[in-house]
Amino acid sequence: MRTFIVLVQKEFLQIRRNSFLPKLIIAFPILVMLLMPLIMTMDVRNVNVAVVDLDRSTTSRRIASHIEASEYLMLAHTTAEYPLAMDALEQGTVDVIVQIPADFERDMTVATPERISITANAVNATKGGMGMQYVVQTIAKTLAELRGEKSPANMSELVTVENRFNPTLNYRHYMIPALMIILFILICGFLPALSIVGEKESGSIEQINVTPISRFTFTLSKLVPYWIIGLFVVTIAMLVARLVYGLVPVGSIGAIYLGALLFILTISGFSLTIANFSETMQQAMFVMFFFIMIFMLMSGLLTPVDSMPVWAQRFTLILPPRYYVEILRSVYLKGTTIAELWTNFAALGGFALIFNTLAALTYKKQA
Repeated sequence: MRTFIVLVQKEFLQIRRNSFLPKLIIAFPILVMLLMPLIMTMDVRNVNVAVVDLDRSTTSRRIASHIEASEYLMLAHTTAEYPLAMDALEQGTVDVIVQIPADFERDMTVATPERISITANAVNATKGGMGMQYVVQTIAKTLAELRGEKSPANMSELVTVENRFNPTLNYRHYMIPALMIILFILICGFLPALSIVGEKESGSIEQINVTPISRFTFTLSKLVPYWIIGLFVVTIAMLVARLVYGLVPVGSIGAIYLGALLFILTISGFSLTIANFSETMQQAMFVMFFFIMIFMLMSGLLTPVDSMPVWAQRFTLILPPRYYVEILRSVYLKGTTIAELWTNFAALGGFALIFNTLAALTYKKQA
């Protein structure tokens, strides 16, 4: 035990003596949690709309004013010439074109009017598709107001909409748990691997190899500091999420820390396994980066797993971040308990056992 404590102290001493690492461990989580939720969002706003008004009536002006008043849309300009609007669409200054046909207001009262034409820039499929939907909803609302609602009750009064777990549909509440996991992957994944490979390159690991220290003790001494750092990081991330974005976990904080501990064990054990097969920092970084890209893109951190092909959904079952992101989002937004998420905790525990055992077994101690 005394030897183990000395080795852990050595790891903390190396971290403290590094002029960059302590600043990175403190500043990196704060900056990521402050800036990324503002930048990484799927909310579509500031959709530029050009209105081609061939009717020049009260109805067409009412439609344009509703578009201008929308919090998601921006009225770029109103014109009577469609080619001008199309040029703006091709140049990228306009996202959606709304063309109101001639005599639209008159035909609404006496016949079936010619349809309003909507053209969207689909280069950015998300912005174009969502922007077109916002425009359609805005126009439909305007026409419903103008017609005075022929039905005895307003249609909006006949339908009740309730958004459970995220009432405001705030994408940040969905994204912040994923950012916490990305922090774990980058800090608790990269740093242990670079620590081992750094000792290989400097030759200091040879001094450990000639001692009677077992490979299990040495591996554990490498992991413990980053487990503590990981728990420190999750604390900072939760504080920033609460103070800046008002996101407070509905469920137990203990469930978050338990999941964090298991995931940190998993990702740090995985990184040490990679380090044991790497001879240089460049090699370790490239291999880790390859796996981190898979973790981030296929674990449900940025896109829903259910939207993936069936084969990809099955593949995600062997990716540890998939289980922890479900734990975080369920505890944060739904208040789910540990008992209800026991399969996710069990999966993380299994991954932690497998990767840390591999890290110890693949470390080649040569005297």
